[in-house]
Amino acid sequence: MPLIEARHLTKTFASGQSTFGMRAAGQVRAVHDVSLTIEAGATLGLVGESGSGKSTLGRMLLRLVEPDSGEVFFDGHDVLRAGGAELRRLRRDMQIIFQDPFGSLDPRMTVEQTVCEPLAIHGSDSRTTRRQHAAEALRAVGLDASALRRYPHEFSGGQRQRIGIARALVLRPRFIVADEPVSALDVSVGSQIVNLLKQLQREFSLTYLFISHSMPIVRYLADRIAVMQRGEIVEIGDTGQITTAPQHPYTRTLLEATPEIEFSSH
Repeated sequence: MPLIEARHLTKTFASGQSTFGMRAAGQVRAVHDVSLTIEAGATLGLVGESGSGKSTLGRMLLRLVEPDSGEVFFDGHDVLRAGGAELRRLRRDMQIIFQDPFGSLDPRMTVEQTVCEPLAIHGSDSRTTRRQHAAEALRAVGLDASALRRYPHEFSGGQRQRIGIARALVLRPRFIVADEPVSALDVSVGSQIVNLLKQLQREFSLTYLFISHSMPIVRYLADRIAVMQRGEIVEIGDTGQITTAPQHPYTRTLLEATPEIEFSSH
C-alpha cells in the first residue's frame, strides 16, 4: 500500500478579471482530476511551469487547501474525512517546506521560536525538551545550536532554508511536501539544499513530494516524476523512463528547456 494516495483531485478558484472597469466573475481550474501515489521512502518529483497547479496539488495532499472533489489517503487514513484528534495526528506526520526562505520565516521570531512552534502547537513536552528537539533538528540540517537565539535576518538565504527544513523536520514527520525549496536560491546553494534533502531522506526515512520547475533537479532527486500542465498530470513514470523516453510533447519541451546542473556534495 502506498504511503500517499490521491484520487481524482479537483480544485477550482474563483477569479475576477477587469473589463472596462467592470469586474467579471470567472473561474480558474487549478487542478483537474489528478490521481497519484507515492510509496513510503520514495520521492515523487512534480514538475511543470509556473501556474500549472503544482503547489495547489501539494497543499491539497496536506489538506492546507480543501479540494472541490476527490480523495486523499495517508497510510490508509482518509485525510479529508479526518477531524479532531485524528487530523492532529496526521498533521504531525505531514509537513511542508516552503519556496521562499525570506518570506516563510517570521522576522520577529527567534530561530528557537520558529523551529519549536510546531512542537508547541502539538502540545509536545516541556519548553526545555522542545529546545532540545529544535537543537537536534538544526544540527541535522547543518546548523549549530547557537542559531536558536538569533533572528532570520542574521542568516543567508541558504541558511534560512535550512531553518525552514528544521521546522518541517522537528516533529519527525513521515511525509514532506517540498514546494520549490531551491528556486529562490542561487544554483550552488540550491544544490547543497538538494543534497541535504537527499541525506535527510536516508537518515529519517522520509517520503517526499518534491515540486519544481527544473527537470534536472527532479531527475537527480526523484524516483518517479509526474509532469503537470494546466492543472492535469500529462505524464507520470519512473525517472529514467520520463527523462530518456518521454511520451508527451510537453515533457520533451521541459527536458529541452532546462540546462544541466552539477550537484556538488559540499
